[in-house]
Amino acid sequence: MTEVEKDRIRDAAAALGFDVCRFASASEPWSAGERLAHFVEAGRHGDMGWMETTLERRAHPTAMWDGARTAIVLGLNYGPEHDPLPELSDRSAGYISVYARGDDYHEVIKGRLKTMAGQIAARTGQEVKVFVDTAPLMEKPLAQRAGLGWQGKHTNLLSRTHGNWLFLGVILSAAEFEPDPPEGEHCGTCTACLDVCPTKAFPAPFQLDARRCLSYLTIEFAGAWPVEFRAATGSRIYGCDDCLAVCPWNKFAAASHEARVQAREALVSPRLADLVALDDAAFRALFSKSPVKRIGRDRFVRNVLYAIGNSGDTGLIPSAERLLDDPDAVVRDAAAWAVARLLQAD
Repeated sequence: MTEVEKDRIRDAAAALGFDVCRFASASEPWSAGERLAHFVEAGRHGDMGWMETTLERRAHPTAMWDGARTAIVLGLNYGPEHDPLPELSDRSAGYISVYARGDDYHEVIKGRLKTMAGQIAARTGQEVKVFVDTAPLMEKPLAQRAGLGWQGKHTNLLSRTHGNWLFLGVILSAAEFEPDPPEGEHCGTCTACLDVCPTKAFPAPFQLDARRCLSYLTIEFAGAWPVEFRAATGSRIYGCDDCLAVCPWNKFAAASHEARVQAREALVSPRLADLVALDDAAFRALFSKSPVKRIGRDRFVRNVLYAIGNSGDTGLIPSAERLLDDPDAVVRDAAAWAVARLLQAD
């Protein structure tokens, strides 16, 4: 396909609200599959068993769809208005990751990708498939190959124009498009993202041990946490932005223009006393259309109780004590830990 056709697709992407649209080969060899295999072999995926069961299909885009020839990679900026890290100093409030303070980005992006995919299929006469972090496709390596940015030392994608705040979506096409130049790595000697990690989840630059990552623990891990990580979480109750927010490349980032991903007031520094009292119905109501909803009330309240234990606010002891007989064993364990820690602080 010609550059003119690529420009038409970029124009369509911009009209749908995407901030960047670039093209990469989906069929050329790459080393990302081998790196993922080493990650899984080392057990660094933790309890995310789906990474192991889908490893073969994740190895390369054509391992999942052998007809894939081009990856059209799109980015939507979700940059916050301000640096979120100072919020962590308020220990009586919970910290929710910036990406989860608005509507679920999967739902924000999916419909637009399908609209674009339909247009591309009509123009090229070739089959297309759409992905928004819901299938065994490694989007970050494709984004680097397409030139949206590069995987930094924290393993996340970062951009010279959008910093660390890009949601990704991919359209695989059986049509052949000329690929855009890939992006090189521009971290240099900086180790800010590695140094700031509260749990030292990076064994080495460009490597992550998910088992130590607060995003994994607060979202993916269902059980009672190892005690060593409970104090380290501070007030983080859903996700962790430390390695993203501290990156110097964010000085080039701008606040998102997309209303649906901007923070809801209720999800910026919500009070722990209010969150720990949520029953299932109230939890679902508060997090309607939010990605937080998918972890469920019990896992979320577990996280809140760890934050209460770290708050130093003995006025929260009665709130934690009320959950000592909660029906969920993990919640009961978290409540007991929080009460004991606050009594010790007192």
